[in-house]
Amino acid sequence: MSGSNSIRRLPVLVGTIGLACLAMQAQAQDAGKEPELLRTIEVQQSQLEAQQKQLDAQSQMLQELQSQTKTLLENAQQEVERLGDLVKQQQKQLETLQRQVSESQTPTQKERATVEVAEVVKERTVDKVVTSGGGERVKLAISGHVNRAVQVRDDGKDTDVYHVDNDNSESQVRFVGTAEVDEDLTLGTTIEVSIAPNISGQVDQNNQETDDIFDERKVEVTLDSERYGKLWMGKGYTASYTSGAVDLSRTTAISYSTIVDTAGSHLFRDKNSGNLTNLRIFEAFDAFDGLNRRNRLRYDTPKFGGFHLATSAVSDNRYDASLWWGGQGYGFKAGAAAAFADPNQDDADLQYNGSASILHEDTGLNLSLSFGLLDRDNQDDQQNYFAKVGWLRRFFPVGDTAFSVDYTRSLNLPTDEDDGYSIAAAAVQQFDKFGAQVYGLYRLHSLDRGVAPDVDDITVITLGTRVNF
Repeated sequence: MSGSNSIRRLPVLVGTIGLACLAMQAQAQDAGKEPELLRTIEVQQSQLEAQQKQLDAQSQMLQELQSQTKTLLENAQQEVERLGDLVKQQQKQLETLQRQVSESQTPTQKERATVEVAEVVKERTVDKVVTSGGGERVKLAISGHVNRAVQVRDDGKDTDVYHVDNDNSESQVRFVGTAEVDEDLTLGTTIEVSIAPNISGQVDQNNQETDDIFDERKVEVTLDSERYGKLWMGKGYTASYTSGAVDLSRTTAISYSTIVDTAGSHLFRDKNSGNLTNLRIFEAFDAFDGLNRRNRLRYDTPKFGGFHLATSAVSDNRYDASLWWGGQGYGFKAGAAAAFADPNQDDADLQYNGSASILHEDTGLNLSLSFGLLDRDNQDDQQNYFAKVGWLRRFFPVGDTAFSVDYTRSLNLPTDEDDGYSIAAAAVQQFDKFGAQVYGLYRLHSLDRGVAPDVDDITVITLGTRVNF
């Protein structure tokens, strides 16, 4: 039995020995390949380390690029902001220059209302901004106009032709400097000089040629703040000046409430003898339009709802104050002003004046009214009333055409026994591209006297042009 079992176990034993031999042979083969595998692993490990170094270098470069890009973007943003601030600053300076040049123009050049009434109507002005010697923050604007006319005057006996500079807005040049102190405060200067040979308000029958007029209209310094208002020092508009001349008709180049600018020095002629009297047109008509341009210290408040106040202390112990308003809406533009002043005159107290104007934008129809009064002691008050009806229309592509008729009534001028009236018709053609106007006027002056002598009427026909620069 035991021999038989041994024979049965022999195949198992042989198989086991065979497997062991195969295993030993495979192990011997693997042992021969191990160095080669180790070398392969080392090479791959080296390649991985090299690739990792490259990745680390690329990552560092990317971080540096990101940092540089961020710095560039921040610098670019700062530069954009700086340029934006600079543009805003220059824009504000240009707007201030335009406003100050606009304020420096004569009331007629800005159609009277826009001098003080929130710019309810704007007339073309041309500002040339140049460099100045006041530093890089100071801007200088130069502007002005030439205003020449031919007049035919009839005094009831003689008819003469006059070649004049139109005193409604005499030829002039202005220099306006501005410097922005901060975002709210602007320092300004204005020098405005008239150069008006043979000015219309001074020639008469005895002097058809007058001395050339070279007059300093404005020499002033201003501090302008939207928050606190505007301070003026020097020669310029008093607070009450032009408050009687708010006018949206756009015929003010030749016709507005101060009618004596056209031919104020012309002499009335004695109706009976035909001789010239010593009485002039400006003595029979006076708009009492404030204290004119004087050496003064003036303050204007900021605007509130279109309103603002102004007051000034004027040389020779004079003072004045005024209220202004301007607005636009419901198809209308409108402006108004009222003022009082102490003219420091003998036998007189206070002077009062005011005006208002309204324009219907669609039809161009407009109405302007003005009054003035001098309160006198022991005498009747001197008074002046002015009314104008106008029509503004664009018939030609070159610019608007304006027509107007007006009526003036004066009481107790030049004496308590005198009353005068004047009627006029005017037309003005705008040439927008050239900053020019061509105008015509017919005006009649009549004076009814309760004392001798009676005088003839004076008629004046004016044709002229104003060219801005």
